[in-house]
Amino acid sequence: MPDELLDVFDENNKPINVQKMISEIHRDGLWHRASHIWIYNSKGEILLQLRAEDKFVYPNMWDISAAGHVNANEEPIDSGLREMEEEIGLKVKKEDLNFYRIRKNQAVFRNIKNNEFFYVYFLRFDSDVRGLKLQKEEVQKIRFIPIDELEKQLKENPEMYTPHGDYWADVIKQVKKRLVL
Repeated sequence: MPDELLDVFDENNKPINVQKMISEIHRDGLWHRASHIWIYNSKGEILLQLRAEDKFVYPNMWDISAAGHVNANEEPIDSGLREMEEEIGLKVKKEDLNFYRIRKNQAVFRNIKNNEFFYVYFLRFDSDVRGLKLQKEEVQKIRFIPIDELEKQLKENPEMYTPHGDYWADVIKQVKKRLVL
């Protein structure tokens, strides 16, 4: 993981006017922001990425369509657009993203204390993803998975997926709602 400069926030997501490198933030468990882009299509499928096998955090696991830290002085939506283009080669406009919510999350993995506010966005995308250029350092492959198959896999083979707990169910519920509209 590159050592990037991020803004630090308090436990209520208020800026404290401090910037630190991500290595310090993770070492000390400081609050910071991340953008999560969940991509779905009208067939009721969610696009997932298989994390690269040499990622330090959750290698070889299926994860969010595109996600990443919000850099210092960057808006979450801009971070989401940047990460989506970098990781999976998909470029869209701000107005294509649908903001859902901010989710407060605390996790520990190895020596990383990850206290984040996820800015969660949805993108409906009905085009073919086979031609997208993946960032090999981050992503092995991507695929659309039917919601019913994802729900089954999360129950039967949870070790294949990043441990987001009830966040997975929340996202699936939201995608189902969006498909009804």
